Amino acid sequence: MNPKSLVKLSNIVGTISIILLIYWVFTFVSIQVFGLRVFRANMTETFYMSVLGILALMSGALIINVMFNLTRIAQKHNQDENNISTTSKKLSWIFALSFPILIALLFGGDYLTSKKKERLLIQSAESVIQDNAEKVKQIANYSFDEKWLIATDDILDLLSKTDKHFPHLSVIIKDSIDHSNVFLGFRNYYKNLNDTIPPLRKDFILETTKDERDYLNSVFDKGFKETRFNAHNGNYELYFPFFIGDKKIILYFSDYQRYGKFGS
Repeated sequence: MNPKSLVKLSNIVGTISIILLIYWVFTFVSIQVFGLRVFRANMTETFYMSVLGILALMSGALIINVMFNLTRIAQKHNQDENNISTTSKKLSWIFALSFPILIALLFGGDYLTSKKKERLLIQSAESVIQDNAEKVKQIANYSFDEKWLIATDDILDLLSKTDKHFPHLSVIIKDSIDHSNVFLGFRNYYKNLNDTIPPLRKDFILETTKDERDYLNSVFDKGFKETRFNAHNGNYELYFPFFIGDKKIILYFSDYQRYGKFGS
């Protein structure tokens, strides 16, 4: 292979490497900025490490290009034609339009990951409630006292260890403090044996947003039975209403994952 062919080949390799690096940086920045969860752990790590291979390929192509371009210059003056063809313009448009397509695919992958997580959480919630109906009924029989708090904590701890799809599980109940309606969240109640102070409702007040309060009020006041699922930056939460007679509670399932669901 003569120097001219090697220079042409190194140019092709270098151009492809630069394009791949641009795509990699764009994808990485999009995932980090928007908190997208698309690929599984091993595929994500492989994707991140691939930049080293791209940089190595670019460096090798650059060295070859410089070496053989100097050889060609020493042999004769380079009079190769450099025509801008219609094909190159089309390729430029394709390259520019590929970025909106790529970002759409990333958001689509994140959406599918969220939907898959929602389906898993709902299935797990239904399964655990069905298999532990008596324990859930015991939680629904709410009364703010230490006996209920301790029993509920034990039950929630047991249920949360039953299924790996929701490592955190708590219960939300509507109550009142000084004639003001509040939402209380219960999980991880700990009682010091030497502590004689009774538990206070204000210590269990659940901090919520307006949208969350609107949903919780619709469940407790209007009997709304639809679940509520939220996904943001790898955090997933499911509000699962449970009614038995006039008793109403919401089981709150949550999970966090660094990676998506797609890939090997």
